[in-house]
Amino acid sequence: MASKLASSYSAPASSSGSWSYDVFLSFRGEDTRKAFVDHLYTALNQRLIRTYKDDETLPRGEVIGPSLMKTIEESHIAIVIFSKNYADSSWCLEELAHIMKCKDERKLIVMPVFYGVDPSDVRKQKSKFGEAFAKHEIENITKAESWRKALADVGNIAGWELKYIANGYESKAIKEIVDEISNRLLSLNSDVEEGLVGLTTRVQEVRSLLKVGEGGVRMVGIWGIGGSGRTTLASSVYMKIAHHFKGCCIIDNIREKSRKYGLMSLQEKLLSTILKTQVGVRSVGEGKFMIRSRLRHSKVLILLDDVDGVEQLEVLAGSRDWFGDGSRIIVTTRDEHVFAYKVDATYCVPLLPIEEAIQLFNKHARNEIEPIKDYEALSLRVVTYAGGLPLALKVLGYFLYDKDEKEWRSTLARLKDIPEREILEQLKISYDGLGSVEKELFLDIACFFRGERTNDAMEIFEACSYHPNIGIKVLQQRALITIVDGKFDMHDFVQEIGYHIARGEHPNSPEKRSRLWNSEEIRNMYLGDATMENDKVEAIQYLYPPNDHSSSLFCKIVSNMKKLRLLNVGLLEYHNLKGPTFLSNELRCIYWDGYPTSPFPNNFQPMKLVVLKLTNSLQKELWKGYKDIPHLKV
Repeated sequence: MASKLASSYSAPASSSGSWSYDVFLSFRGEDTRKAFVDHLYTALNQRLIRTYKDDETLPRGEVIGPSLMKTIEESHIAIVIFSKNYADSSWCLEELAHIMKCKDERKLIVMPVFYGVDPSDVRKQKSKFGEAFAKHEIENITKAESWRKALADVGNIAGWELKYIANGYESKAIKEIVDEISNRLLSLNSDVEEGLVGLTTRVQEVRSLLKVGEGGVRMVGIWGIGGSGRTTLASSVYMKIAHHFKGCCIIDNIREKSRKYGLMSLQEKLLSTILKTQVGVRSVGEGKFMIRSRLRHSKVLILLDDVDGVEQLEVLAGSRDWFGDGSRIIVTTRDEHVFAYKVDATYCVPLLPIEEAIQLFNKHARNEIEPIKDYEALSLRVVTYAGGLPLALKVLGYFLYDKDEKEWRSTLARLKDIPEREILEQLKISYDGLGSVEKELFLDIACFFRGERTNDAMEIFEACSYHPNIGIKVLQQRALITIVDGKFDMHDFVQEIGYHIARGEHPNSPEKRSRLWNSEEIRNMYLGDATMENDKVEAIQYLYPPNDHSSSLFCKIVSNMKKLRLLNVGLLEYHNLKGPTFLSNELRCIYWDGYPTSPFPNNFQPMKLVVLKLTNSLQKELWKGYKDIPHLKV
């Protein structure tokens, strides 16, 4: 039945309207209000679908109030629930007539539900519907004719006959209805994303490669350089076609998440999302078996975003026989080699042509309130320099929005000194416009806190006297960071800016930099002289040292860092090592997984310490004697 529905609906003619509700419920109160409608309304709200249900129980006349008419007009979808006494109510029929008018004029999507009623009775006004119309025609034949037409039209729309769904079990029928509405709304809302320029043609091209509606299982890869809009394109295609599938799932940022949380966590998300229940996986092999056994008969749509290794595809979509007939898998990556033997077709995301690049840049840079002189000529120079890269256009647009003509020209003059193809340096313009504190904040987030919870990081930033609330706001306004699900995030290229800047202090001498996060560089840093004093490094992240020697060496390295304020250490494999002989009294934060058995050094005076987190440690005491720790919060 769902497949019939999918082919019967039309998308709205315009997606620019202001929608008050996702769903408008039309029903005969005395038949269904306290039973089916109540359960459906509850299920829709649990899925965060904005639903209008008129709870007025008093008798109503034939004239629909202006506010109710406006509500119907500002809804995405109207669900009309036909029960045996529906046609008795002139109010219901007048409401239906307006709904069908909106269907024709405003492309309102109409979904009928036949609750104990045969669709032919609705379409042809037979049985109870015929009896009701005999009375209506006596009272107002003109109205009755318009209502007959509305019923005939809605009766021809494929809908749900509850007696034929799940053997008449209402709870299962409601779940199917809500799933279909949720998928339909995904498709509708994909039209209203802001800032999407030049996407229509690309979406159509990818859809043609997917061949939705044909048999078989098909996998399509989308690739291109960072910042080219791979994820935006893939997500837009996904939302456009999601309603054609029984189950859907997006797994984003796979490159980062596979390293941070492991492949099993991605398998668990895939299964839990599609099956709509929490699924645990005990091994990668078990995860592969579960995906195949649970999804092999289901028509699913899966988006695997930012894949950077074949092994990730192997554990999430290892074979086409893992999925039911008609399934589609979309994969995005920056490395075309990932697609070597897995995908049926690939799509390279092109950079924006000059016309679309200008349009995208104008969205972010054009200031209608305080326009600058020679804007067209100056903006064309910026767009030409950006080379059609959407991320560069967006970041430069944000940066220049509130600048005057001299500042625009100054920016363009600086751009001349940066090689055209060095995308990182293009985006560094936004960084250069920051104050000194915001620069420190940005570098810390880029090097250490991307993907970390904002609440945890903010404690550390406060401890470092960054006064972070205003600084974080500035970084968001510069499009350098985002906060997603309570965590710091940023585009890969933007993070590379941070890396580039931090390394740029001393490209070939990591011991002279303020921040260290690359384990290989740290291991190699003091191979010649592990006792060298260091008063440059302020923050260090050292994850998963591979052996006893490097772990011991690391403790010696830390012992010589005199100005260290942030220390984040992964799991040391041997707990019988001797810990550092010195820890900086400037330390604000210590995360140490697997600290050795020895206490902290006696000379450690943690006056400034705010966060101390030790896991998998065999310490029996932190330190000897009394320590004054007035700022410790965690």
